[in-house]
Amino acid sequence: MKLYDKILEKKEKISVVGLGYVGMPIAVAFAKRVNVIGFDFNKKKIDLYKSGIDPTNEVGNDEIKKTTVEFSADETKLREAKFHIVAVPTPINSDKTPDLSPVEGASRIVGRNLTVGSIVVYESTVYPGVTEDICVPILEEESGLKCGIDFKIGYSPERINPGDKVHRLENIIKIVSGMDEESLDEIVKVYELVIEVGVHRASSIKVAEAAKVVENSQRDINIAFMNELAMVFDRMGIDTKEVVDAMNTKWNALGFTPGLVGGHCIGVDPYYFVYEAEKLGYHSQIILSGRKINDGMGKFVADSIIKKLILANKVVRQAKVLILGVTFKENTPDTRNSKVVDIIDSLREYGIEPIVVDPEADADEAKHEYGIDLVDINDVEDVDCLVLAVAHDTFKQMSWDDIDSLYGEFDNSEKIIIDVKSILDRKEIIDRGYSYWRL
Repeated sequence: MKLYDKILEKKEKISVVGLGYVGMPIAVAFAKRVNVIGFDFNKKKIDLYKSGIDPTNEVGNDEIKKTTVEFSADETKLREAKFHIVAVPTPINSDKTPDLSPVEGASRIVGRNLTVGSIVVYESTVYPGVTEDICVPILEEESGLKCGIDFKIGYSPERINPGDKVHRLENIIKIVSGMDEESLDEIVKVYELVIEVGVHRASSIKVAEAAKVVENSQRDINIAFMNELAMVFDRMGIDTKEVVDAMNTKWNALGFTPGLVGGHCIGVDPYYFVYEAEKLGYHSQIILSGRKINDGMGKFVADSIIKKLILANKVVRQAKVLILGVTFKENTPDTRNSKVVDIIDSLREYGIEPIVVDPEADADEAKHEYGIDLVDINDVEDVDCLVLAVAHDTFKQMSWDDIDSLYGEFDNSEKIIIDVKSILDRKEIIDRGYSYWRL
């Protein structure tokens, strides 16, 4: 009997290693069909899941409460599973080189608990070659087993878009690869249990690894182009959004807009690709140029804030600046690699300590990672400048009375609005007499 059949008949289990924004939705989805062990070494996170709380907001508390996932911080539970999915983050170091320690650590954990006949599938974003050249030796060393004989491996990059309620795990085509045809067939069948729109069979693990890093590099480059346009149009006195809206009337326009590019994918994956390319003697030109532009957008926004403060006759160091949103994207609590932090750090260089409000963000994470104390918006008053940095639904639904109540008692021409995400209606703001700037 094939492993897939044993899993389907609940004679064998699937494990998901790493229960963050990617791993947890995968575990919950599989648990609707088969037996699943959800492992994370973060006991605090496991305790939240066990109590029915979803700190990621990806599936919601109701789904967590009714799921049959067996949540555990005990790595020996992995011995009960034969199909392991590794979904840990792969960040970058301060020098922009890949930080493979999470995926290496996960490989050691899985390796220590690996049994004969298992399949290990990696979902973590890596450059081509990591799964076979780095992870497999760790699995073999820790388990004492031989890859290809005692266990097999595959790679299936995650494509979940955190906070996106339309493009979900079930309706995003899954790239799947295996070390040979037999393992590929098994992995495909397992993923087809939860992927409603089907899978794409990659010819090799390296092809699947490459596909992941370049699909995000492509987005990064396109956004960098729009960001460069935004900086040029700002000097020309032309509204970028109006240009983009006009451009997008053509049938083959790509629909990209300028913005802050952070998070754990688009702002990270290009560096993985560039790192491996440079090891082979090729020095990237387009990809690194795009990264440089996107990494500089926080400072560009901060400088625009300072200009607006000066034009409104504000004393910069005494200005009260309110930033709405600190997560890396809208409607998610995830603050990892948030470029809003770059705005905050740049303002601090001018002597401004901004007030930061974000009802969606993980307050403990914001404090631990960035030293930012989040404030309740109801406690905010007398601000000089409002920065709409993240397009959370809660911010988009604010009325003009809500917005106006945040400012001090002075003329509208001295009330500054910085609209990074172009949330507000430009004409209406100008008609009201506010000092307005958008990216």
